[in-house]
Amino acid sequence: MNTVKAELLTIGDEILYGQIVDTNSQWMGVELASIGVQVIRKTTVGDKESEILTAFAEAESRADVVLITGGLGPTSDDLTKPCLARYFDCEIRIHPEALEEVTAFFKQRGRALTELNRQQAALPVCCQKLTNPVGTAPGMWFERNGKVFVSMPGVPHEMKRMMQDLVIPRIRQTFNPPAIIHQIINTAGIGESFLAEKISSWEKALPEHIRLAYLPNLGGVKLRLTATGSREDAIRADLRKLVEQIQPLAGEYIFGYNEDPLEVVIGRTLQERKLTLSVAESCTGGFVSHLITSVPGSSSYFLGSMIPYAYEIKMRQLGVRPETLESYGAVSEPTIVEMANLVRAKFNADIGVATSGIAGPGGATTEKPVGTVWIAYSDKHHTVTKKLQLSNDRMINIRLASVHVLNLIRTSLPKTV
Repeated sequence: MNTVKAELLTIGDEILYGQIVDTNSQWMGVELASIGVQVIRKTTVGDKESEILTAFAEAESRADVVLITGGLGPTSDDLTKPCLARYFDCEIRIHPEALEEVTAFFKQRGRALTELNRQQAALPVCCQKLTNPVGTAPGMWFERNGKVFVSMPGVPHEMKRMMQDLVIPRIRQTFNPPAIIHQIINTAGIGESFLAEKISSWEKALPEHIRLAYLPNLGGVKLRLTATGSREDAIRADLRKLVEQIQPLAGEYIFGYNEDPLEVVIGRTLQERKLTLSVAESCTGGFVSHLITSVPGSSSYFLGSMIPYAYEIKMRQLGVRPETLESYGAVSEPTIVEMANLVRAKFNADIGVATSGIAGPGGATTEKPVGTVWIAYSDKHHTVTKKLQLSNDRMINIRLASVHVLNLIRTSLPKTV
């Protein structure tokens, strides 16, 4: 099976200075993976000829396809075109078709073609021109010794149009890459090392054409299986079998597959089972509600929320008993149980959840340091609580506690209704 390797090269001081963010490489990586091309490296170099030429040589030694973005403008600091001409040892001349295209571009907009703009139609004679239908800088396709260099504008919408219309179809035709398919397994409520221990036997038995990557995130871990092969149907069947095999080992932590986040999966479950939800948030300040309502259609299952931040609001508006707060404090299991039960009753919902904690940096005690959070789930069958000990960072605590609440809903829902 022929593996096709690509290197992505972005050119421009402005990227190194952090003045703009390189979003091109991320988008290109996704598109290339979808056609079976493996990106092996992403490199950024500044506007310096010697460094650009060195980057060309290093990329050619590693990759079959080198995709270059940036440095195609009409000014003196745009060095990609002259560097490519030097690297491939050919002169630059005005390309008649490119000149017609750039002239028409300016004429259509009622602007005169300056000599500087005219020079954008000058291309290395050893390249094949790639038309830019939404800009003035043509792309360039070079071939030598079985390797391909493609130069495209750095402007994202120009690059994307050129990639989709011209570059990707031509790469497929030139290299006939194998199929590459990714399968994401989403988990929550377990750390990376604990998950790795649980699935170690499964991981060790993975076939050679399937690789596993651990992608930790707040509150969980994504497992990415990457399969390569000549037949897409065969590798999809292999992936389905692996998903079945991991269930006995880690099924309790798996909440979904591919790109759906936890709030989408929970929303779908509530909708299917015709259950409603209400929320009382103290330390998370509405972030749980934000995640839930970010899902289209959440109005069919989310009834509303309260943010009883202060003691008096917990008592007067939500109804937490004063003696509970006096005896145990706001950050305690008895208080969080009352909050979840009360918000469920107040909104007449099937499920109530609540949060209370010390997000930081202040408010801590010896018994309750920063990052101490209690969360609770309540329905007509049972009430479930969990104590979290998180970090010293306020925003991480808010976000992480909210993810734990969503996972608590997932794990606490009754099997039948």
